[in-house]
Amino acid sequence: MTRRAQLDPALSARVVATRTLVYDKPADAVDDRPDHVRAASGLAMQGSRLIVIQDDASFLAVVSSSGVSAVKLPRGLNGRRRFEVSLGNKLDKLDLESVVAVDDELWAFGSGSLPIRDKICIVQHGIVRVREAAPLFDRIREQLEGAVNIEGSARVREELWLFHRGNTGPDDRGPAVIRFSLPAMRAWLAAEGALPAILAIEGYDLGAIDGVRLGFTDAIADGDDVFYLATAEITRNAIDDGRVVGSQIGVITGGVVRATTLASPEGTPVKAEGIALDPKRARHAWVALDCDDPEQPALLYDVELVGPWT
Repeated sequence: MTRRAQLDPALSARVVATRTLVYDKPADAVDDRPDHVRAASGLAMQGSRLIVIQDDASFLAVVSSSGVSAVKLPRGLNGRRRFEVSLGNKLDKLDLESVVAVDDELWAFGSGSLPIRDKICIVQHGIVRVREAAPLFDRIREQLEGAVNIEGSARVREELWLFHRGNTGPDDRGPAVIRFSLPAMRAWLAAEGALPAILAIEGYDLGAIDGVRLGFTDAIADGDDVFYLATAEITRNAIDDGRVVGSQIGVITGGVVRATTLASPEGTPVKAEGIALDPKRARHAWVALDCDDPEQPALLYDVELVGPWT
């Protein structure tokens, strides 16, 4: 069964503030770190810390009210931590597209869109390790009967949901949620258990904007309600960026999927890539935007969720 999203006129997402994500410290050539957060691709709240993952830079960004700091992730090929077309190494990146907080750990998932991206970074108390995850991604590909592009992850009670964007090519069946047991995933990541079984794969029709299909870009759970982001981007595959025609924010409650448009304060389309709920303010979410330009800092929206979301 495919779950279909419906635009709900009773819902709206109002951007109340915008923040440019620039690090407190200047660029560091030794660490291969620019002076700003690039290509923000996922968000997670860990305690009072807002964590930003980037798909083309091997750093976590830690955002607080007073500033933005960086946590180094392992270097890639040739010692680089930045990956872009101009450097000739775009295809070398881990393509970390989502991050989820699980107790005192952060799990950052590669997209799986290339073999080098079949990896998961686990961060615990500042210590980083990389889990080779090809068997997990191969199991997902087998069940999807095609390529995979994981762009979101969420802890939903005692399950882990991974969100397939649905943009790998013309044969892609579309957005999907792959569900795992959270304890089984935790044990496997710690090398203390077998490869976790897939509990279910659920297909979604998130609709389209101007004829361009929407696909998942991130998600976060609040009890049994799962808030998600979706973006419509004109691209032939999961590797190349394209023109973004719009984004939506929605909520999955049981089998019901409702959504509304998410745009800039000026009303222009945005590429919404990361979402986290503000634990201090009800019905407020943080949303990270990817500018698809390595020279431009990522943006962080403070979004008020107006209407009967739950």
